[in-house]
Amino acid sequence: MRPIGRLRLGVNIDHVATLRNARGAVWPEPLRAALLAEAAGADGITAHLREDRRHISDGDIEALMAALTVPLNFECAATAEMQAIALRHRPHAICLVPEKREERTTEGGLDVAGDMARLGDFIAPLREAGIRVSMFIGPDARQIEAAASIKAAVVELHTGHYSDLHAAGHEAETEAELAALTRSAALARALGLEVHAGHGLTYDNVAPIAALPQVMELNIGHFLIGEAVFIGLGAAIEDMRRRMDLARGRGV
Repeated sequence: MRPIGRLRLGVNIDHVATLRNARGAVWPEPLRAALLAEAAGADGITAHLREDRRHISDGDIEALMAALTVPLNFECAATAEMQAIALRHRPHAICLVPEKREERTTEGGLDVAGDMARLGDFIAPLREAGIRVSMFIGPDARQIEAAASIKAAVVELHTGHYSDLHAAGHEAETEAELAALTRSAALARALGLEVHAGHGLTYDNVAPIAALPQVMELNIGHFLIGEAVFIGLGAAIEDMRRRMDLARGRGV
């Protein structure tokens, strides 16, 4: 069987900044983590600049844009402030995510279908600036169709519910969620959208998502930063890369 295309790995460095900010210090540096990730084979770096700046800071974005040789995926809410920051820096890609101040992590997908007019206007200048715009959404046909309608380039499928079900050992529900992700990936690709996926992915659950032929990129952060405590960031990324390649049919 002919192997499907190589799957890209984006490494999210937000929680290096979380660790730094826990002490109000300057160490550990997210930029250093990003450069280590690059050296270990990451295809891109993801950083979420939240409105409350709870982890990544404006200075981190400045440093990443100046130093990275791989693409930066700039995650943010669809606000005027974040649009202005994105247009100033012009990262390779922007992933729009829902954001609530009280949440510990991004809890769900963006409601593109319920906010099409505003989001369409929001992303137009970003597209004109040459920035690839992604919508972080759940596996929902309405949201995928809406993302295509407003001319987003990419959808990133939220794998958090799948990951939670897998961790809890709910096999039937996990399979049902995987089926929904599978259908959504196929629909998005048929509508001309590039398909990414991420949230909650680990060594144990990544293979079925990595095997989806329409998915071109996985964005993984919290697990890799946690695993780095025990084995180092480079080794954690290399192991994830190996598992992704095996699932993709490209392992040796």
